[in-house]
Amino acid sequence: MPRIRAATVAEHRAAQRRALLDAGRRIVAESGRPPTLSGVAAGAGLARSSVYEYFTSADDLLAALVEDITPRWAARVRAEVDAAGSPAEAVLAYVHAHLAQVAEGEHAIIAALATIAPGHVTSERARSMHDALSRPLLEALGSLGVPDADLVAGQIDALVRGASRQIEEGTADLDRAWAAARSVLEPFVRDRGRARG
Repeated sequence: MPRIRAATVAEHRAAQRRALLDAGRRIVAESGRPPTLSGVAAGAGLARSSVYEYFTSADDLLAALVEDITPRWAARVRAEVDAAGSPAEAVLAYVHAHLAQVAEGEHAIIAALATIAPGHVTSERARSMHDALSRPLLEALGSLGVPDADLVAGQIDALVRGASRQIEEGTADLDRAWAAARSVLEPFVRDRGRARG
């Protein structure tokens, strides 16, 4: 029986599962291909047979990776938006949080997962994930009293996608992409904030 390296069996199992998911993410990030159970086991430093305690198949692992990454992305966006001092700063924080994660390679993992595991995300689940990601922006725009906040949010997301592409293609690093995006958005959100004040 493997040695438990946590205070409880539940904590040990959670740590083992996290290690397997992290190994799977690394494999997808490095190769753009679906991880094998043996590859994930090796990456996590576990025996291949141990993987079956957590995932029944490679498809099960892919589904878990899809379910894991979007909430983590959304949680980071939410944390940065919530830490902002005003609704105007919250809009800027939303954009920065997305671009920072793109620069860290998270978006490449999501894109690879979308390619290799399309069946694991139903259109309803994809819509739910998109709603969770855009909710902080819509709330900030609502607080600023922006008319047609949903349309404006879509345009801000288009700006984020364009800046993300520049980061991923190497046209701009995070600092340049963020400075350019901020120069476009900051006058708008500051004016809206002053109008509300």
